[in-house]
Amino acid sequence: MSRPPYPPAERQDIADDLHGHRVADPYRWLEDPASERTRDWLTGEERLFRAYADGLPDRDRLRRRLGELLGAGSVGSPVWRGERRFFTRRTAEQEHPVLYTVDPDGIERALLDPMKIDPSGTTTLDGWQPDKEGRRLAYKVSHGGDEESLLYVIDVATGERVEGPIDRSRYSSIAWLPGGEAYYYVRRLAADQVPAGEDQYHRRVYLHRVGTDPDSDDVLIFGDGRDKTNYYGAAVSRDGRWLTVSSSQGTAPRNDLWIADLAASSPERPELAPVQTGVDAEAGLHVGRDGRAYVFTDRDAPRSRLCVADPADPAYENWRDLIPQDAEAVLTDYAILDDLDRPLLLAGWTRHAISEITVHDLATGERIGEVPVPGLGSIGGLVERPEGGHEAWFGYTDNVTPASVLRFDARTGETTLWASAPGTVEVPEIETRQITYESYDGTLVRMLVLARPDATGPGSSGPGSPGPDASGPDASGPGSPGPGSPGPGSPGPRPTILYGYGGFNVPLTPAYSASILTWVEMGGVYAIANLRGGSEEGEEWHRAGMRDKKQNVFDDFHAAAEKLIADGWTTTSRLAISGGSNGGLLVGAALTQRPDLYAAVVCSAPLLDMVRYEQFGLGQTWNDEYGTAEDPVELGWLLGYSPYHHVSEGTAYPATLFTIFDSDTRVDPLHARKMCAALQHATSSDAPILLRNESEVGHAARSVTRSIDLMVDTLSFMAANTSG
Repeated sequence: MSRPPYPPAERQDIADDLHGHRVADPYRWLEDPASERTRDWLTGEERLFRAYADGLPDRDRLRRRLGELLGAGSVGSPVWRGERRFFTRRTAEQEHPVLYTVDPDGIERALLDPMKIDPSGTTTLDGWQPDKEGRRLAYKVSHGGDEESLLYVIDVATGERVEGPIDRSRYSSIAWLPGGEAYYYVRRLAADQVPAGEDQYHRRVYLHRVGTDPDSDDVLIFGDGRDKTNYYGAAVSRDGRWLTVSSSQGTAPRNDLWIADLAASSPERPELAPVQTGVDAEAGLHVGRDGRAYVFTDRDAPRSRLCVADPADPAYENWRDLIPQDAEAVLTDYAILDDLDRPLLLAGWTRHAISEITVHDLATGERIGEVPVPGLGSIGGLVERPEGGHEAWFGYTDNVTPASVLRFDARTGETTLWASAPGTVEVPEIETRQITYESYDGTLVRMLVLARPDATGPGSSGPGSPGPDASGPDASGPGSPGPGSPGPGSPGPRPTILYGYGGFNVPLTPAYSASILTWVEMGGVYAIANLRGGSEEGEEWHRAGMRDKKQNVFDDFHAAAEKLIADGWTTTSRLAISGGSNGGLLVGAALTQRPDLYAAVVCSAPLLDMVRYEQFGLGQTWNDEYGTAEDPVELGWLLGYSPYHHVSEGTAYPATLFTIFDSDTRVDPLHARKMCAALQHATSSDAPILLRNESEVGHAARSVTRSIDLMVDTLSFMAANTSG
């Protein structure tokens, strides 16, 4: 292999003096996407990538198989309003999930189809919330991947638009008051009302009355004078009496919480009383049909607990444990079933990333049983009817099971399939082992390893195996084994993908993934490491991988790779790593810290310049997770691992593919542009350093066709560089 002809990229003598550190930044000019130099460089990079990728083998076969596996489609848990229910479903022929309703007469109708809104496929449904009676529905859409949600309201019976769009509604909750004439929501201030460059911040909570002008008639409820990076949430109890407002500074793992009795104060002027302020913990409050306040919190309980209190006096000293913290499992969800002689509470848990549901007495919290589930997988969307009942619904998936919805009947104790994924697919047989290994500081970390039954290596089998996988997102998923990879029954190490995330309290739990199934079906091994920084073991696990402890995440990842090699699953020449967003930072740090350990890297929508990350996208909302360069001590943390600043000239770097998206308003693509140019200049290896740039998509949802296009490119890149 000869060195690719990389596009020229000038190295400039630019450096900042930060708290006594001279911090070089030779590719700062690539921060400007509108400059002619940047556009010319991107054009050259795209030409180079397409010439490389289009010449790789098996692309048609990969595209066909990915389409077949994604043809399973998806279905979501129902949201009930009286006898009407709402849910999403995507069939094999559909590019995006469609929102449906089923009327009381049993007739199903499509309410919102993104492809009918925009046949180009670049419009996504960002969120939706029916009112308490099921007569109106608020929903948010964004275009071209920018996630700049526009808020609308429609009449459910007719499908006609009632109002909208209301702009600047990104990440807004919708809290309807009874009657469907008004709701609380979150909106950013207009750009001309905030300092230059801060238009992504400065949120406020408003009361909006349907049909009025949001710019002149909305009533400001909360947020004025608070930190510009704050996120807010609002909720109203089913009976309309209780309003709760939460506030968190960026993505910090703590929040303040207030409650107002709307029977004692008006919706326009709610008298908000503090539930929790200035505490280093998270708490949410829901007033149940029985009048009790249910407080879900990790305060004094890193694996979370459920407490009860009087909503009229919900101060911390009045909280009483209903479901105390478990010594091993993390509490994730709950549902109340009260139309029974003995009212029940269902509690959702993850135990080392595998989901389970237990049954408790609602009054006392006593555990009296468990909900049968199909296997060792992931459960989400645990819901009951708002007016009460004896049924609950929840989503289920595992490594070979597309998303389905199950129904639990508390009167019979049975769990039945309520709605399956609409498509029929033939899924390959795979086995999963849960391996426990030691990180460098002796911490025990778990990893799931997936392979064909005839390919499983000597790794130690743990509880729950064989079981489901924990997949990464298909959009930045694994590659397919390349030419020369061992076929079925062949001995020896296999091409292997190691996937991780390790941040923001995000767990990697089992899920159906077309890209993972494709990789394993063709004889490869796929591994998912439950690194510190996630929530697989609770908030302490998260905090052990953030701020000054971020290096723990990278150490856990390197140790996972070494375990896969030591146990005979793979070799350094057959080991690829993959990650996106914060996971892109992970693999960026991995390739600069241990370039000898990995053969190939797919780095998607990454953070890589950790000195300047706060100046772009939503970066300032993440400084509690990473630290800030404005503080001299925290700058030291960031410089200790910032991938862009650890590119070393003359180092043989592994084959690396950056995938970026022009409309990404969370993580600016400039990180990957600068890092790509730096690696292309520095590497002494002939292994390709490439960049794939895509327009009209962003950080999150995309159409199925766009997803397949991206997966084919990343799969074939991995294939070409893990053949040993």
